[in-house]
Amino acid sequence: MYSITDLKKDTLIQIDNQPYRVVSYAQKQLGRGGSIVNVKLKNLINGSTLDKTYKGNDKIEPANVNKQTVQYLYSQDKKLFFMNQESYEQFEVEQSILSDSAALLKEGQEVTAQSFDGVVISVELPIKINLAVSEAPNAVKGDTQSTVMKDVTLETGVVIQAPLFIKAGDTVIVDTRDISYVERAK
Repeated sequence: MYSITDLKKDTLIQIDNQPYRVVSYAQKQLGRGGSIVNVKLKNLINGSTLDKTYKGNDKIEPANVNKQTVQYLYSQDKKLFFMNQESYEQFEVEQSILSDSAALLKEGQEVTAQSFDGVVISVELPIKINLAVSEAPNAVKGDTQSTVMKDVTLETGVVIQAPLFIKAGDTVIVDTRDISYVERAK
């Protein structure tokens, strides 16, 4: 069981048999009365948020969420198919579980899946991934005076903004949190 001081950001807890992640945490000292903690929680199953206040010696149940490395196989009809690396079991999740970052997945890529009571509740990509540039227009002479970006298409079909010196065939590092160019891979 967690005490109220264990409720830091990204801590996983369980309320009414539902897993929640602590999104924000604020502790207030009350003179002789101890302290209270205000937390904003996000439900990991349906995405709803909840504001909750805990006092003094309240006990909070940790969520029993398991993490495992899985391999992305393919997508079909807005479903993503993965394989557990240890048991070779295949499972599917809705594409919406990954939101926009689902477009960055390529076959064979390893990602982390979180499950609660045997049901996959989220899939997390690494923060930075390497992707090859499949299409990039040539730079126009004279456009290099200031920082100018151009649209490039990656091997997964995603279009991002990248500097003018990036050309087709280059490998770039992409930040999966906001799908943005970080740097050219070496």
